[in-house]
Amino acid sequence: MVLARLPSVANSILICISIVLFSLAAAAESRASPIHESVRLDTAWGPVHGTLLVPAGRGKFPLALLIAGSGPMDRDGNSALLPGANNSLKLLAEGLADHGIASLRYDKRGIGKSASKTFNEAELRFETYVDDAAAWVEQLRRDSRFSTITVVGHSEGSLIGILAVQRSAADAFISVAGPARPAGQVLRTQLRPQLKPALWRASEQILGALESGRTIESVPPPLLALYRPSVQPYLISWFRYTPAREIARLSVPVMIVQGTTDIQVDVAEAKALLEAYPGASPVIVEGMNHVLKLVPANAIQQRVSYSNPSLPVVPKVMDEISKFVHAAPRRQRRAPEPGRRSVIR
Repeated sequence: MVLARLPSVANSILICISIVLFSLAAAAESRASPIHESVRLDTAWGPVHGTLLVPAGRGKFPLALLIAGSGPMDRDGNSALLPGANNSLKLLAEGLADHGIASLRYDKRGIGKSASKTFNEAELRFETYVDDAAAWVEQLRRDSRFSTITVVGHSEGSLIGILAVQRSAADAFISVAGPARPAGQVLRTQLRPQLKPALWRASEQILGALESGRTIESVPPPLLALYRPSVQPYLISWFRYTPAREIARLSVPVMIVQGTTDIQVDVAEAKALLEAYPGASPVIVEGMNHVLKLVPANAIQQRVSYSNPSLPVVPKVMDEISKFVHAAPRRQRRAPEPGRRSVIR
């Protein structure tokens, strides 16, 4: 009788083993899924909304604060002025989570979910964005889940990040496709091949006035989107900063990331930042464009890539940023140079 029952007992054992293995697999899958949290930063203008992505599991994680670029660029790296989405910052955040790094990305004031009835563009200044980024660092610093905070600024977000690091307790800084020259000079470089002579002359007059701190009432209709009166105070506040000069004031580990097929920011800008901060880690990625995708310097393919979320972020960028963020706690802070204390104007 005992022998007759053996197959049944064996089957029961196999079933139990299968249940255990299935439970372990399910638990492993659950551990592998990062946790998404909706978070907010309260400001006098209303809340700034963001997405916190935390790797599953216990223990402290290094965190990357991702700051988007200029214009109506949302937390995921997508612009309201372009069709579709490229999801560059969203993909970067997800990749960092796979590497054991938490991240916070957010919609800047007046953009995406952070738009509000109390937002007044005419009152916006570049320093407003800097204040918010620095406040995010301090808010995240109080979260016991995070060991270090690395500020990662993309494009215009690079300068925002530099200034925010100057006035916060961030542990490291990464510039991704960040200019070294003042924004007015970069804008000239980008506009020159696109404008007809008459509009170019008008643009030059307006830029010159803004760079000297003066607003312009009369703006040609084709240039209103760029120089509308309500945005001119913001441009004046932005143009006064030179990123290469400001990055030299930092006293934390710095990484400079730049792609060779970026049609918005040239490799020369990254080299100038590296000259300004000689101890920075350089990451020049062959074939990477402004939205962190592998795209040749072809106008059509470039344009398509800005609206193609299926193109992944270049793996080398993910790997280099991840290694840098994980290593940040083990690096020594660079002592500020005499007479070069951080000052937010």
